[in-house]
Amino acid sequence: MKRIKIIGLVLFIVLIAIQFFQPAPNQSKQVEKMAITKIVQVPQKVQMILSVACYDCHSNNTRYPWYANIQPGGWWLASHIKEGKSELNFDEFGSYSNRRQQSKLKAIINSIDDDTMPLSSYTLIHKDAILSKEDKMSLKNWANTLKDSLALRN
Repeated sequence: MKRIKIIGLVLFIVLIAIQFFQPAPNQSKQVEKMAITKIVQVPQKVQMILSVACYDCHSNNTRYPWYANIQPGGWWLASHIKEGKSELNFDEFGSYSNRRQQSKLKAIINSIDDDTMPLSSYTLIHKDAILSKEDKMSLKNWANTLKDSLALRN
C-alpha cells in the first residue's frame, strides 16, 4: 500500500513538472506572402471552409483549444500540427513548385473522396469542421479548377 502511494506521488510530481515544458505555439502574427490566398483566387465560401476545417493543422496559425495548455496534450497537438504542416501548409503554398501545388490539390480531392480529412479526432471536438456534401463539392470543384489551371502553366 505504501508503494502505491509513493508511485502515485511520483506520478503527480511528474505531471506537475511537465506543465512547465510547453511547446512553441503555431501562431504567426501576419499573413504570409506565400499564402494560398495571396497567390490564387480562393472563393469566400472555400476560404471559410479551409479556415474552419483545415488551417488549424495546415497553416502557421492554429486556434488552440483549452487543453492545449495541459501536457502531454499540448505535445500531442504540437506533433500533430507539425506533421500536418509538413504534408501541406496553406501559408507556404506559393513556395511550392507548380508540380507540387498540383499534387497537393489532388491530395485534397483524394482526402475529401476518402473521408480522411479533416481527421475524425479533430471533428470529434470541432463539430464546425465536419464537412457537408455541399462543402465537399465546393472544395473539390475549386481544387480541380485550380489544379487544371496550374497544369496549363506547364
